[in-house]
Amino acid sequence: MAITPVEKIWMNGKLINWTDAKIHVLSHVVHYGSSWFEGIRCYKTLKGPAIFRLDKHLERLYDSVKIYHAEIPYSRKQLEEAVLETIGANKMSSCYIRPIVYRGYGDVGVNPLNNPVDVAIAVWEWGTYLGAEALSKGIDVCVSSWTRPAPNTLPTIAKAGGNYLNAQLIKIEAIKGGFTEGIALDVHGYVSEGSGENIFMVKNRDVYTPPFTSSILPGVTRSSVITLLKEMGYRVQEVPVAREMLTIADELFFTGTAAEITPIRSVDRLIIGEGVIGPITKEVQTRFFDVVKNGNDAHNWLKFVFND
Repeated sequence: MAITPVEKIWMNGKLINWTDAKIHVLSHVVHYGSSWFEGIRCYKTLKGPAIFRLDKHLERLYDSVKIYHAEIPYSRKQLEEAVLETIGANKMSSCYIRPIVYRGYGDVGVNPLNNPVDVAIAVWEWGTYLGAEALSKGIDVCVSSWTRPAPNTLPTIAKAGGNYLNAQLIKIEAIKGGFTEGIALDVHGYVSEGSGENIFMVKNRDVYTPPFTSSILPGVTRSSVITLLKEMGYRVQEVPVAREMLTIADELFFTGTAAEITPIRSVDRLIIGEGVIGPITKEVQTRFFDVVKNGNDAHNWLKFVFND
């Protein structure tokens, strides 16, 4: 999905022009993938522009950076204010927000510790991630031949740039095979996640989702959906999910900041349920969009951009 440039990007404490947001070719991140980032949405709610769960996204960003023995040179409050400043400077009523922390120009070697830690925040308009009709009609996916990293190889709890080389292979294989997305398994053969989404399965009105130990990213939308499902009276189990359970599920859906809540209509060309969005998926999708579009927020998940 192409990005339309906006006016300003926040870099290392100040707003600069979009075209001036550059880094040196010998920056550590270019050679070794040493970056950590977030994907956050600001929605145009009926009550004004609001960012969905900004606090939890920033918490995960700081956790990701800490895992790699780095330190963000700004407080969470400063980054929160920088996000709001960047949205305001670009006069956005809705947007995708990308804070990124990365090791910059210094030593050119595997050892990262002597490189500066730089921070940038960009915003842009971004629509439906997996296609215009994905949210209503669902998508076709495959089980990828690429697995997610094994325990004690790469920390999948960290939202690190280097992890997305694996995600790219999953996505490329799916696209070239005629699918919208791929589902990766973990090293033990259990269901893990999509290239950029968590996954949920419904069977006999119970809901299942892989645990953190299945090499998933701890998704912010995932945790929100678990909360909503439990409030709706459904039993949600965070347990290992066998691959074959995908094909006999009554419903499947992805969750993520970009994907929001996207139903899956087929896996490896086998129809899931009736091949349309299932009732539980539809119900939780409606609850979610009531928060982010109507602004009916009982959980204090929304950070309104303008508080006047």
